[in-house]
Amino acid sequence: MYKNKILLLVFSSLFHIQLAIGQNNTNSPYTRFGYGEISETNSGEQRAMGGVSLGSRSHININVVNPASYSIVDSMTFMFDIGSSTLLSRFSDVNGSSRKINSNLEYITMQFPLSKNLGFSAGLLPYSFLGYSISTSGYNSMKNNSLIPDTIYYNKNFTGSGGFSQVYMGISANIFEHVSLGINTYYMYGDVNNYRNLNLGSSTGYNSTTQLNNITAKNFRFRFGAQIYNTFEQKHLVTLGLIYEQKAKLGGGFKQINVGIPTDTIVSNSDFELPTIYGIGFNYSYDKKLLLGLDYTLQAWKDAKFFGKTDSLTNRSKIAAGIEYQPNSRSRKYFNRIRYRAGVNLSNSYYKIDGNTPSSNYGVSLGIGLPMFNKISSTVSMLNASVEYVKLGGVSALNEDYFKFTLNITFNEHWFFKRKL
Repeated sequence: MYKNKILLLVFSSLFHIQLAIGQNNTNSPYTRFGYGEISETNSGEQRAMGGVSLGSRSHININVVNPASYSIVDSMTFMFDIGSSTLLSRFSDVNGSSRKINSNLEYITMQFPLSKNLGFSAGLLPYSFLGYSISTSGYNSMKNNSLIPDTIYYNKNFTGSGGFSQVYMGISANIFEHVSLGINTYYMYGDVNNYRNLNLGSSTGYNSTTQLNNITAKNFRFRFGAQIYNTFEQKHLVTLGLIYEQKAKLGGGFKQINVGIPTDTIVSNSDFELPTIYGIGFNYSYDKKLLLGLDYTLQAWKDAKFFGKTDSLTNRSKIAAGIEYQPNSRSRKYFNRIRYRAGVNLSNSYYKIDGNTPSSNYGVSLGIGLPMFNKISSTVSMLNASVEYVKLGGVSALNEDYFKFTLNITFNEHWFFKRKL
């Protein structure tokens, strides 16, 4: 009965998060470039550590960034993780500042063993978010037939919505004694919409126009992962993590709808691609108390086609460092079993603004992991909370920074053994 309730919760959450992921999770004007804001797909505990994930192998958390991690799952354990976030953004320019807030369910993942040394994971993740609304106004002077200047007032509106989502399935196996290999398969879907509207007012004698640019995604892609790990003198555990993702076509297509002058619809199969991704990470754990991690990833957007052309975007790199400390996992005192986390990261954007590359982004994060003990099944689930502060780089007078609060819970249950009566 308990397992059936958990399954019902999993599929109910999957349905509702499918609806929620399609909603906007941002108000950033910078999402008008490229495919919008690209999601890191980090879990809550990884965000608290600055995004460190490539070398992570954990019995209590699901690491979807490196599929080689699934093989560590215990042979009797079923886990699933559901996460939500709240984004508090601040925008400022010479005219002042404003604040926006968004809240959303973000992801759901699950993981369980297929056999000894063979783990499986699946779930629903965001890929990108699009959400902005920008307005500008002004006037132009034009001479009419009597050579008397007419003043034409106009208002320009730029809005964007949508995003891409992805369903994934992954498998991982331990080979030899200290090596794990894994692969994720993704199916991406959804669309991003950019609207442009020029409103001239009814008294001018000129027509207003609206243009919609729609990019749709329908594709499969694959990510390969490896982890090499070893324990020294019983207390020192080191893990080297690697990922590789080959460049892939976005699929779908492009459609432009014009209403006004002219009124038409243009459908195109312009090439859109996703980048080749490389990543390397290193984790060090001491006596199951202290965990240190360092990651570097490179997304080769410069070589990916955007509207059929390369070099429209720019390569994105990210370096992240994080730390986790747990005083004593075997202590009877609850506060000694809490996991305390912190991290920093430095990255750059994958898009250009007016042909220029924005300055670097940086972030700092803090978080905790609260164990939840189930006396009936003798299992420990984990409630994770994190807060990130991120400063986005730019090339214009508009500045953006935000706080992101993430709350996720990882349920850990024993499913694959018979209880004694």
